[in-house]
Amino acid sequence: MTLIKSISGIRGTIGGKVGDNLTPVDAVKFASAYGTFLKNNSNKEKLTVVIGRDARISGPMIQNLVVNTLIGLGIDVIDLGLSTTPTVEIAVPMEKADGGIILTASHNPKQWNALKLLNDKGEFLSGAEGAKILEIAEAEAFDFSDVDSLGAIMMNDAYMDIHIDEVLNLPLVDAIAVAKKKYKVVVDGVNSSGGIIIPKLLEEMGVEVVKLYCEPNGHFPHNPEPLKEHLGDICKLVLEEKADFGIVVDPDVDRLAFISNDGEMFGEEYTLVACADYVLSKTPGNTVSNMSSSRALLDITNKHNGSYQASAVGEVNVVELMKATNAIIGGEGNGGIIYPELHYGRDSLVGVALFLTYLANQDKTVAELRASYPQYFMSKNKIELTPQIDVDAILEAMTDKYKNENITTIDGVKIDFAENWVHLRKSNTEPIIRIYTEAGTQNEADALALRIIDEIKAIAGI
Repeated sequence: MTLIKSISGIRGTIGGKVGDNLTPVDAVKFASAYGTFLKNNSNKEKLTVVIGRDARISGPMIQNLVVNTLIGLGIDVIDLGLSTTPTVEIAVPMEKADGGIILTASHNPKQWNALKLLNDKGEFLSGAEGAKILEIAEAEAFDFSDVDSLGAIMMNDAYMDIHIDEVLNLPLVDAIAVAKKKYKVVVDGVNSSGGIIIPKLLEEMGVEVVKLYCEPNGHFPHNPEPLKEHLGDICKLVLEEKADFGIVVDPDVDRLAFISNDGEMFGEEYTLVACADYVLSKTPGNTVSNMSSSRALLDITNKHNGSYQASAVGEVNVVELMKATNAIIGGEGNGGIIYPELHYGRDSLVGVALFLTYLANQDKTVAELRASYPQYFMSKNKIELTPQIDVDAILEAMTDKYKNENITTIDGVKIDFAENWVHLRKSNTEPIIRIYTEAGTQNEADALALRIIDEIKAIAGI
């Protein structure tokens, strides 16, 4: 099954049979459902939706289908063309639009694409809203406009530049201080839109850029998820170029990873930690990340006398808790920085600009900065599920077994021990239980994971 319908949108592989893959028919159906949902919830005569896409090969095809479907519903479209997820997110409120669609499968390989759906604030839809759209799609309850009421297309390719300007105008971003340092940075844009926007931002901050895979042709040169095992080329090039560090983004530019000057991974989990350290040092306040993210953010928040909260996994959950706690920075441990001063969405540009400004005010290399943070190591594992396995019963049994520990059950089960933690949750997209652990050494994290896996297997009888 390579068509995944969820409350956050629809994603799938290109080609194949209708209903099994992301075919043109499926793209039209879900664009119709989204447009219908907007019309059902508005009293306005004319609605407007902002559309942008990453550089996937299938992008122009899917974009044409989605844009023309919305026009058929009588909705006006502002077409940003090649863009990024955070760029579309800031464009929606700036254009006073009623919603937005980003055509990207994020870190998935090139055969995938997706429709990510936004509300009028440029934020991801709630679970209830997403469920309603799935209902409309299932019922095919669409009512298209007559010939005199069709929507119109307005092209606007200025928003990547506008996005850069908005980031540079943030009070905590100091391009002058960065320019004085004469940094040299390698950028891996995975041949998507990050290959355009990240080098442009860096050049505006006076940074010398070495480009790697920055041609936005959609032919991803490696697995586009910015994990260590996929990033050998940039790690090597940072050393060869004697660069100050490296920057890697995913195809839609909402995940950010750094390579230290020694050619080693800074660590996706530590992107948020470093940015939060800087922001909290200037504007004390609260932070939020999801339950599967590093404890290092809690340590950094405590250092600055702030309050840290953990949300359920998923950007929409992080944002909801950030608003409830007035968090001044937050995000997810996969390199997603959410800085509400600009907008409530994961944004690699904000992360890059904050990180560079912080670095410019430190008398440290990137490797030395990384070494200054609490050292935690994660182990990410999974157990394949069969229909016979009762996941809820397993999670209940584990909750009971560790009832004397600090337990959170808002998203699966998280058990916080004094020196380490484990988070168990059923995946929303695959028939698996995810088992994430974190400890002071890799061996301890791996050992804890193995122990928990053995305990789960004993409970499940597998």
